[in-house]
Amino acid sequence: MLERFRAFWNKVFSPVADGLITIGVTPNMVTWVGTIGVCVGALWLFPQGEFFWGTMFVTAFVFSDIIDGTMARKLGRSSKYGAFLDSTLDRMGDAAVFGGIALWYAWDGDSKLYLCLALACLVLGSLTSYARARAESLGMEAKGGIAERSDRLVAILVMTGLSGLFDLPILQHIALWALAVASLVTVAQRMAMVKRQADAA
Repeated sequence: MLERFRAFWNKVFSPVADGLITIGVTPNMVTWVGTIGVCVGALWLFPQGEFFWGTMFVTAFVFSDIIDGTMARKLGRSSKYGAFLDSTLDRMGDAAVFGGIALWYAWDGDSKLYLCLALACLVLGSLTSYARARAESLGMEAKGGIAERSDRLVAILVMTGLSGLFDLPILQHIALWALAVASLVTVAQRMAMVKRQADAA
């Protein structure tokens, strides 16, 4: 759903991309810095229960995912390695977000239920991405579903940030339940897409 807003954000961050290109920064550098920032924020602040400031920190680096793509297009340097690096580091960042939340529930949060839900979101999110990548490697398509990566990331960050700001843990709890179910449904949808294509072939 949120992919439709990508063109808007590309325009917003276009001047930033131009400035980085001017000083010699490459798209791959931005990808690495963004991922490291997300991982540091999520794995340092979330396990301490700093959900509002952790979300602010992580969000500041999440936009690198748009900036690096904008830079690559402006430079005409889109490459297979760049696409591979971007996708791989995206998975790393996503895992850090849910991993940081899982660590909170394993430690001070003291909830086995929500620890398991955070881990379920982590695993199912990775499985969703794997299903698409594997389908494409077989010459088929498995894009779409009710909870794509951007939807999952925005949902968990918004609800986690609000839960920290207003001291309402239930907001994060709702998000974890919803994302666990939505991610499972998305995996099933992508499996069904590939099954239909395979049968047609």
